Amino acid sequence: MSIAGMYMLNSSEYQEEKIPQALEMLYMDRKNEFRELSQVLLTEKALKSMPNWKEFVLNFSLDVEEAFKTWSGKSPLLVSSPQKALTLLRQLGHDKTSMNQLAHLLNMSYNLSVEFKEIYKRLK
Repeated sequence: MSIAGMYMLNSSEYQEEKIPQALEMLYMDRKNEFRELSQVLLTEKALKSMPNWKEFVLNFSLDVEEAFKTWSGKSPLLVSSPQKALTLLRQLGHDKTSMNQLAHLLNMSYNLSVEFKEIYKRLK
């Protein structure tokens, strides 16, 4: 497993040797969510050629949860916060026709992140 370039997973919060186990446990229960998000975030060609697509989806989900902390006022607003929010929304909102579809993907991302952190914490 390579988490190179996955800045949310590469943080000091996580030990690299525990990430694969927690990710696989999460993936067993949330295959459909990973598949749905991967189809939104990655092209078919990228998905086929990208061996670490699950890590990519998880990293994105962790990013959504982190952004939500800013949106909800739990974290301070940073200079990059508006750009980050717009980028996340554009990635998920591409080709969507309603706010409900976008909210569904945001909720799915957020929930994957929260569940991963809970599984990871229990592995300690």
